[in-house]
Amino acid sequence: MPRKAYRIEINFSWCKQCGLCYWICPTKALVEGDLLYPKIDNEDKCIGCMLCENICPEMAIDVLPKEEVKTEA
Repeated sequence: MPRKAYRIEINFSWCKQCGLCYWICPTKALVEGDLLYPKIDNEDKCIGCMLCENICPEMAIDVLPKEEVKTEA
């Protein structure tokens, strides 16, 4: 059975560069980027654990299944 694929969306205008998301990422799909912003290193590594989304104090990260389309409310 194929593994589900996930998409990582980061709202950089909300991000405060705390680094918690890339610190907690077990597969290192998120890594430290320029000016301490998170950088999506390899989205294919994401296992959908949602640790980054849940730990983000600014709610700036969304982890979504690739087939799901996020709608603006």
